[in-house]
Amino acid sequence: MKKLILIPGLFCLFMLNVASMCSSDDSSSSTDPTPVINTATQGTWRISSYVDSGTDETDHFTGYNFTFGASNVLTATNGTNTYTGTWSVVVDNSNDDNPSSDLDFNIAFASPPDFADLTDDWDVVSHTATTISLIDVSGGNGGTDTLVFTKN
Repeated sequence: MKKLILIPGLFCLFMLNVASMCSSDDSSSSTDPTPVINTATQGTWRISSYVDSGTDETDHFTGYNFTFGASNVLTATNGTNTYTGTWSVVVDNSNDDNPSSDLDFNIAFASPPDFADLTDDWDVVSHTATTISLIDVSGGNGGTDTLVFTKN
C-alpha cells in the first residue's frame, strides 16, 4: 500500500521539478548591464585567471591593474607599462539558448599581443562585488577561453 502512495508522490515531485526547469524567467536583472558596469567601474582589477583553449596564460598579466573607466576606456598598467583599450557591457541580442550569454563584456586592446588576446566579446558568467567571471567559446576552433577579474 505504501508503494501505491509513494509512486504518485514521486511522480508529482518529478513533474514540479520539470515544470520549474522549463519555466522562463527573463527578469531584467539577468539582462541588465548596469549592475556589471557599476561593479567594473569600482576600483582596480587584476586578472586572477586567463585560460586560452586549455592553456593557462594568467602569468602574462601578473602585476597589471585594470581600470574600467569612463567613456569605455580600459587601462592596464604595471607602473612601468600602460596599455589602453576599450570596454563595454551590452545585452547580447543573439538568439541562442544560453542564458549565461545574455550579457557581453566586450574588451579590445590593439597591442601588445598578450593584451590583444583579451580582445573579444566575452559572455558574463557571473559577477560579485569582487569577481567578474567571463567565458568565450570560439566559433572557429571550438576552444573555450575563460577570464576572471578579481578586485584589488
